[in-house]
Amino acid sequence: MDILQALLLGLVQGATEFIPVSSSGHLVLVPWLLNWPAPSLAFDTMVHWGTLVAVVAYFWRIWRLVISAWVRGLVRWDWRDPLARLGWLLIIGTLPAAVIGYFLEDWFTLLFSRPAWVSLFLLGTAGLLALSEWLGSQSYAAGGVRRLENLRWPHVVLIGLAQAAAIAPGISRSGTTMAMGLSGGVQRSDAARFSFLLSGPIIVVAGLSQLIDLASTPNALAQAPALAVGFVAAAVMGYLCMGGLLRYLQRGRLYPFAIYCACLGIACFVISWLR
Repeated sequence: MDILQALLLGLVQGATEFIPVSSSGHLVLVPWLLNWPAPSLAFDTMVHWGTLVAVVAYFWRIWRLVISAWVRGLVRWDWRDPLARLGWLLIIGTLPAAVIGYFLEDWFTLLFSRPAWVSLFLLGTAGLLALSEWLGSQSYAAGGVRRLENLRWPHVVLIGLAQAAAIAPGISRSGTTMAMGLSGGVQRSDAARFSFLLSGPIIVVAGLSQLIDLASTPNALAQAPALAVGFVAAAVMGYLCMGGLLRYLQRGRLYPFAIYCACLGIACFVISWLR
């Protein structure tokens, strides 16, 4: 992989990790469409750590408060602090993806070499985004919109299962988790904020697993310049897109992202069939 390819794919990863259009799907489809080699394990690891840096940097104040409140709650066994509760909810929301990803890793890995399946999963993401936006609008009209502090653990388990489904390339992690939040009546901006916070622990879990595999990968150091470019590009673009999306979702809808996923999914499926 040359520097230009690393830069483009790093920017793609940074943008699509938080915008609900599937970063893993784009990392499969973009090289496939351009006839580039598929990204290596080392590159995939580094761009995901780049987006982790972005989410930690953007929410560092919240992370600091949540972690300190959770530790105090653990010491005192007192969970009345909403931030301590949020810490537990993030743990609960991470567990389904960690467990399912561990046991079904080989099956999910196989999907990364199937552009036609990725295209179909993008169509599923489009339908889910449109449906959740409609359900969220119904909740808003009925006056049943909930804030982040009103989340309960059964609903968070469902959000976690949605995140687990998004291990498959083409199913958007941010899209499915936001969609599940919206369908449960959570305010749109709060659903996005919880989705972004939830990305931190699962990227750490997946990233540590990838680092273990990376230790046995030959010639990883030879890729250092491309890895560095991809890492920085993903971190910077991820940070910018996170802030932009949160501002957009204060009033905007998810329908444009649904339309984009549908158009890309149809186009790539047709190209796959023609090839």
